[in-house]
Amino acid sequence: MRVGGKYAIKHTSRAGRALVQALHYRLDVNTLHRDLDASTLSLNEIGRVGIRATVPLFYDEYRRNRATGSFILVDESTNNTVGAGMILERMH
Repeated sequence: MRVGGKYAIKHTSRAGRALVQALHYRLDVNTLHRDLDASTLSLNEIGRVGIRATVPLFYDEYRRNRATGSFILVDESTNNTVGAGMILERMH
């Protein structure tokens, strides 16, 4: 997954398109170091990203409701899942 990447987003029963606007950091799971200079997330990497969706997402924060607080991103050209996410908060 990369900044500027356009993906299909699936959230509950809704589907749309999404743009990865920002990668705030990539987390090193061994040291818990936040790599603020990262521009991509590879397989099994964890990070905090900002996305913008083309459809309204009616959600709760993940800690309140796992079903409405999660989503997946899919590469439309390969139909591979490129990310699974938890909605922590609305970012402007």
